[in-house]
Amino acid sequence: MPTLLYKDVGLVKGERFDSSRRVGSVLQSVKVYNMREVDELVFLDIAATPAGRRPDFQLIDDIADECFMPLTVGGGVRTLADVRQLLAVGADKVSLNTAAVENPAFGTQCVVVSIDARRHAPGRYEVFTHCGTRATGLSPSELARKVEALGAGEILITSIDRDGTMEGYDLELIREVAKAVGIPVIASGGAGTYEHMEQVLRQTEAAALAAASMFHFTERTPREAKLHLRAAGFAVRL
Repeated sequence: MPTLLYKDVGLVKGERFDSSRRVGSVLQSVKVYNMREVDELVFLDIAATPAGRRPDFQLIDDIADECFMPLTVGGGVRTLADVRQLLAVGADKVSLNTAAVENPAFGTQCVVVSIDARRHAPGRYEVFTHCGTRATGLSPSELARKVEALGAGEILITSIDRDGTMEGYDLELIREVAKAVGIPVIASGGAGTYEHMEQVLRQTEAAALAAASMFHFTERTPREAKLHLRAAGFAVRL
């Protein structure tokens, strides 16, 4: 699952949530991923919540018109009305992050809860909101269990420390969250090689994999990733 991070007028990517490097046009990237037949696409407006604004529904409408795969949208989602409008303009799923902590009362099966976590010490992680800038005092597994009970359909767990580094996923973090819940967990943060993806599927109970920098800054592609995983014995759609 490629992840597109949107800020102001275009896509960005950085390291450890310092996303300042411009990486292109969102609509052009969607068209490229259409041709590469990815399984799903995640679009996150990382500037919306810090700026205190709602999602850009017209932009999501434009993206959905071009996107021929399931589309998950997040960023600035605060209310049930926001969720309904995103679904109305073409999103297939809605990702909640800050709202999942501050207003977790509207769980639904189309909701993906995005959990961003920093590591303080071995085995000790803390959830951060507002694009990784505000500590919550919550552990990722604690929040994961809470939102599952409220009806969340999936969890996207991202390691802030590994984000954009391409050094490999934080297997301990993923393992902790995946063991805490019965709903699908999507691993994110740190993918740099196909072997990193294989490690997650072999060593944790994650159900899916998300990546951004690996697809932006290397010649590796989603299709080659799926071919590698299929050759390694995993069931993937081609």
